[in-house]
Amino acid sequence: MNIKRYLLITLLVAFAVVLSFGVGFQLSRSLSHPVTGLPEEFNVLGEVWQSLERYYVNKDALDAEDLSEGAIKGLLEALDDPHTSYLDAETYELEWSAYEGSFEGVGAVITMQDGELTVVSPIAGGPAEEQGVRAGDKVLEIDGEPTSGMNLTEAVLKIRGPQGTKVTLLILHQGETTPVDIDIIREEVQLDSVYLDMLPDGIAHIQITHFSERTHEELVAVLNDAIDNGAQGIILDLRNNPGGYLHVAVDVASEFLDGGIVLYQRDSEGRLDESPATSGGLATDLPLIVLVNEWSASGSEVLAGALQDRGRANLVGNVTYGKGSVNIMRELSDGSALYVTTARWLTPDGSLIEGVGLTPDFEVEITEEDILNDRDPQLEFAIEYVKSQL
Repeated sequence: MNIKRYLLITLLVAFAVVLSFGVGFQLSRSLSHPVTGLPEEFNVLGEVWQSLERYYVNKDALDAEDLSEGAIKGLLEALDDPHTSYLDAETYELEWSAYEGSFEGVGAVITMQDGELTVVSPIAGGPAEEQGVRAGDKVLEIDGEPTSGMNLTEAVLKIRGPQGTKVTLLILHQGETTPVDIDIIREEVQLDSVYLDMLPDGIAHIQITHFSERTHEELVAVLNDAIDNGAQGIILDLRNNPGGYLHVAVDVASEFLDGGIVLYQRDSEGRLDESPATSGGLATDLPLIVLVNEWSASGSEVLAGALQDRGRANLVGNVTYGKGSVNIMRELSDGSALYVTTARWLTPDGSLIEGVGLTPDFEVEITEEDILNDRDPQLEFAIEYVKSQL
C-alpha cells in the first residue's frame, strides 16, 4: 500500500466531534426522563440565577438558554473525563446524520491532542486529502480565527458546512515549522469504511477505517470478494481507526473468531458483562495479522485486543491510543444530548485498555525517511509475516 495512502487512511469525522478520540458507542437515542430529587448542592445554581436576574447590571446578557448550557459544560468539565460531553441540539443532529453514511464538510477526522486541534486523518478521496491535509497536522486557524480558544465541537462546526462553500485552514504540517493556509471547498463526503487490496501471493490487505452501521455488511462483501480471488492470508489494517459502534466491532470480530469472548465491560458497580463472538465467520482459519498504530482507538482496540488475546493474530505497529470506555448518547428534553461514559472495557484476558492501549507483538516504526521514500515498513513486515504462515 502506498505510504501516502496509509497516512491519509479513511476515517469518520463525526466520531471525533463527540469525544476526544474514538468511541465505544452504544446506540441509544432515547429521551432522558425529567429529573427529580437533585442533591441539595444544586440549589445554589438556582440561587445564582435568582441573584443574577435581580441584581446583574446587564440584563440583556441574561440569556437563560446560554447560561444553562454553560452550567452543563462546567459540570461536565469538573468530571475531568474527555469522553463525557454535552452536545447542543444543532451539534447532536449534525453528528447523528454522519451515521447515515454521508455528511457535508472537508472530509477530515480531527481531535484535541494536548490542547491542540489535530488531524487524525483525512477521508480518502475527500477535499481535505486532495488539498494536502495529512494525519498529524495541527489546525491553527479556521477562516482566520485561532483554534486555541475553541473546544472540539466548536471547531468541527466551523469546519463543516454546506457543500460548495469554502473554508480556509491554517495548517502546520507534522515535522514542519511554518504553517500554510489551505483553501478547501466543502463537499458531500461518503463514508465507506472497508477497503480491499489483493496483494501478490494471495494476500488480502483489508482496511477498516471506522465502525459504522454498514461496516459489518461491507466487511462480509469484501471477505467474500477476497476469498473468490484466492485469498490465502489476511492483513487487517486498523491503523488510524478511531472506533465506532461497539456492537459492530463485535460483529466484525465474529468474522475472524469462531465464538468465544470479544471483550468484557465493567460498570461503575464493578459488574462484568461479556460480549461474545458468534460462530460461523468467513475468515476464522485464514492466516491473519493486524496493523495498529497510535491512532488506533476504541472499537479498533477492542477488535485488535480480542484477536491478540485469543491467539488469533499478532499485532504489528505502534502502541495504540488507549481509549477503553463505553459511552451512550442520551437525548435531552430540548433536543440536545449527553454523551456519557458508562463503563470501561477489558480484553478477553482482563487487560484494561483505557489510558494504556495495546502493545504490538512486533513494534515497527514508520520514520520521516520512510514517508519521504514512500515506504510502509509496517505493511512490508506484515506481508512477509503472512507469507511465512502460508
